[in-house]
Amino acid sequence: MTTDASTGSRDKTDDGTDSSSGQTENQRVCRDTGREQGLVGKYDIWLCRQSFREMARDIGFRKYD
Repeated sequence: MTTDASTGSRDKTDDGTDSSSGQTENQRVCRDTGREQGLVGKYDIWLCRQSFREMARDIGFRKYD
């Protein structure tokens, strides 16, 4: 008797979505405010754009003229 390893587990696609429901497995939210829209995710920052503008100088980003 063989056992199927996929029994009881959901089928996942390469892009991280669940093939049965179409939803992503883990939602990304702003670390400061909890917002889901307008996220800056580059370099794993995960801040909404408003929070990023406030904290950018503290993080080490510089604004050029």
